[in-house]
Amino acid sequence: MEKNTFATSAYIATSPEIAFDYLCSLKNLDEWTLFSRMIEQIDENTWRGTASGYQRDLFYHVRKIENPLFFGIEWHCGFEYQKYFQVYPVLLFPPEYVEPGTDEKGVYFHWLSFVDPARRTPMIMEGIHTVHTSECRSLKAILERNAGETQAAQGRYKIDTDTIYIDAPLDTAIAYLQDLRNLDEWAHLLRADGEVSSESGEFLDEYNQKVKVTFRTHDLKNYYLVEQDYFYPEYNFIQRSPVILIPCAYAFGNSEARGCIQHRISFWEVGKAPRHGKLKVEDFGAESMNIKRFLEAKAGNFDTFARGMSYLLPSA
Repeated sequence: MEKNTFATSAYIATSPEIAFDYLCSLKNLDEWTLFSRMIEQIDENTWRGTASGYQRDLFYHVRKIENPLFFGIEWHCGFEYQKYFQVYPVLLFPPEYVEPGTDEKGVYFHWLSFVDPARRTPMIMEGIHTVHTSECRSLKAILERNAGETQAAQGRYKIDTDTIYIDAPLDTAIAYLQDLRNLDEWAHLLRADGEVSSESGEFLDEYNQKVKVTFRTHDLKNYYLVEQDYFYPEYNFIQRSPVILIPCAYAFGNSEARGCIQHRISFWEVGKAPRHGKLKVEDFGAESMNIKRFLEAKAGNFDTFARGMSYLLPSA
């Protein structure tokens, strides 16, 4: 797993619209974070405030992510106005997205954090998982309390992720990843069954079961999201896996950081072992290693693969 990327998720018993509106207001950080307290408003989408991980103030900026299928925002932080070195994408998935036709209400909250190894401190690295996990729990409680809940609501699904660093330019990576015709090369559990286009096609899985696969790409301005849908018509079962592909230069706020980070999101029904599709998150991870291998070879970077799954600072 990529060690500079941290993911925090929760099911929240409130509407996606309410969650989105709440998260868009930086002043609400005062309520649910450990110690992000907004002190001075700089512009419509920017505040100066205290910080949980530093002994100095940060500038906080929020940007909305426009997408017709789910809500999203980005928080940006830095020590100087408009010079941000931390980016936190947040995606809000309605249950209907996770399981089409479901009667479940609420929203699945997914919060990504990237920490530039050139700037990180030991406290940030040791504390980020603990703090973000607890803050996520606080956010869930506030939104659910406002919705009339008196205890933590349980969703039908949990989110798990697989993240890997790819030492290849973003343009090269997205051209390869969004083209379904490349699936035969990197997905060892599927094989093409007939003609496959760049966006859709039929495959057979490891049990010779038919799978209809669809890829859809969304340009989120500074990075991409590729929806990967695997539909089993014989069982009326769909497994969805949105994939974020983000350049390291943007994720770390460091123009010298090369390559990109691939972050795969998966949804798993609580208390029920899957029978079709990927059975464990490691199935996604194995595919990601293949994707990394092929893309780094295309970029001519044959030494990076042996260094592992994480972005590393260039050798002096």
